[in-house]
Amino acid sequence: YSANLLSARRSRRAAPLSESTMAAVEKTTMYLADQLQAAKDEITILKKAEEPPKEQIAALSKRIKELEKQKSDKTKSSFVVKTAKGTRDYGPAQMAVREKAFEVIKNVFKAHGAVTIDTPTFELKEILTEKYGEDSKLIFDLADQGGELCSLRYDLTVPFARHVAMTGVSKIKRYHIAKVYRRDQPRMTKGRYREFYQCDFDIAGDYDAMLPDTEVLRVVYEIISGLDLGEFVIKVNHRKILDGMLEVCGVAKKNIRATCSCIDKLDKAPWADVRKEMIEEKGLKPEVADAIGEFVQLKGGEELLEKLTAHAKLSKNKSARQGFQDMELLFKYIKQFRIAHRISFDLSLARGLDYYTGLIYECVL
Repeated sequence: YSANLLSARRSRRAAPLSESTMAAVEKTTMYLADQLQAAKDEITILKKAEEPPKEQIAALSKRIKELEKQKSDKTKSSFVVKTAKGTRDYGPAQMAVREKAFEVIKNVFKAHGAVTIDTPTFELKEILTEKYGEDSKLIFDLADQGGELCSLRYDLTVPFARHVAMTGVSKIKRYHIAKVYRRDQPRMTKGRYREFYQCDFDIAGDYDAMLPDTEVLRVVYEIISGLDLGEFVIKVNHRKILDGMLEVCGVAKKNIRATCSCIDKLDKAPWADVRKEMIEEKGLKPEVADAIGEFVQLKGGEELLEKLTAHAKLSKNKSARQGFQDMELLFKYIKQFRIAHRISFDLSLARGLDYYTGLIYECVL
């Protein structure tokens, strides 16, 4: 295949690319793109300041125009050999780091009794749709190749659920390390790609409540500790508590998932921006958004759970009460699993994906 591709490329050109052309290509694909995105990011930040520095913004605007012109000129003047948008190559040194990290991760998975499976890179589109909430728009659809509408997998969880449903597996601890695909707007300089690896660990079957959830948290703890990445905290929340919280704040059930998607942005955007989106885009009343704001700033441990359990309105909400029961068990188990010192109960943690129904968590370095 490689030989045929090379032959095809040469047939389109009179001669192979010279060293100077390759240098220009490298400058176009790496330097110009990175510099252009960095300038755009910087000007966005400056415009949000209380007193935007006009001279600095003007200089950056001029710089952006110059970079865009250079990029346009390069595109017009030469055939550019590059990777697709949102993807990249990895050299030997980078692959050595990846393989070492995967080795640490796999060893932890296996120590907990997990076995691995593999699933296709693409699935029937109907399997993937309606599983990711507002993020469904980020699914890569493939062209019809004979009567089946297919899409590249968005994550490894939904294909695993499909596998369990097809095979009738009653109980399994499974891990899967593979590439997934998101039709997102890439930010290469910030590590956001359209193609990247996920390392999944799932427990399927009937178990005592919250024991599998606690083991998963223990797996996260062991992996991050084993990778020696420094200090970290594992934020936890419960979807039923989150749903109950939004209900008592006045959010209609049909708008809960969309509101969760807004809350999920709090790790990237200030509350003022999230509140604005809730009101202007999601249609929430200002007083409803303000009520949500009082909750999502809360975080702590068992004392926070006690405070929420005693809340006049939350204590009467069925969904919230179910979440409280699960969290009481979780705080009991994390002590036995010796990870309580790394856990933070954080009400700002949310997930927009539709298949989350219980514990949700996130590790922050």
